[in-house]
Amino acid sequence: MNPSDIVKYLGKPYFQTSNCFIYNLDCVEAMAMLPDEFINLTVTSPPYNIGKEYENPLPLDDYITWCEKWITEVYRLTSSDGAFWLNLGYLSIKNRAKAIPISYLLWDKIPFYLIQEIVWNYGAGVAGSKFFSPRNEKFLWYVKNSETYTFNLDDIRDPNVKYPNQKKNGKIKVNPLGKNPTDVWEFPKVTSGKNRSSQERTPHPAQFPVAVIERIIKASSNQNQIILDPFLGSGTTAVVALDLNRVVIGFEIREEYCDIAANRIDNFLSEKNSKFEQLSLI
Repeated sequence: MNPSDIVKYLGKPYFQTSNCFIYNLDCVEAMAMLPDEFINLTVTSPPYNIGKEYENPLPLDDYITWCEKWITEVYRLTSSDGAFWLNLGYLSIKNRAKAIPISYLLWDKIPFYLIQEIVWNYGAGVAGSKFFSPRNEKFLWYVKNSETYTFNLDDIRDPNVKYPNQKKNGKIKVNPLGKNPTDVWEFPKVTSGKNRSSQERTPHPAQFPVAVIERIIKASSNQNQIILDPFLGSGTTAVVALDLNRVVIGFEIREEYCDIAANRIDNFLSEKNSKFEQLSLI
């Protein structure tokens, strides 16, 4: 695939750098312009329909229908060995649930094969008084084909091994690259606030830490493959994909968020070029 094919199908991007194409478009309309099996990996977190500033809340049935519609498009676009990583939070249902995982409402609406649910323990958040204090979100790892899918375990092994020199029959028992991470990932949240704001914080109100997306992209794609984020937001997927030498397409319906992502990518590339130039002088 030549990156120029992306422009051929989608037209001029709102923002473009080498291997990065951001479009200020509705993702359902935009995805319909792309051919089948064009994408290797989709990583995204759609609106939760809970009234955030970037949402237009819908009646619950309409929201579920909308989710099914855009996810079906992602399925069509995904290559035969490709994957779909979906982050969804919780919503309330009057007289039924204070916080039901949205994935429970979509279990039979997603055509992908579910490999695993990953729990992201982010370690900080609101304090509950009549319920346990929330400290996690979920990622659902789906694939197009349950037998042939990309999983680069050696690229994401955890070097923090308790007994690295443990032997069995005279041989080191543990892989020298580290252990297989568990299905509970402990990464700090991207915090805000005057005294506790994360270094990677942008003005976007819902931002993922780079470390979470990095593990996903390393595990489920290879260099030069195409990564899609239909709800680009602050641009974390784009920054990580570029850093890992992937091609990235991002759709974002709000222009101000396109600007946040574009500025972040520009800053990232400037810093990366500066480090490269410094190393070349050594």
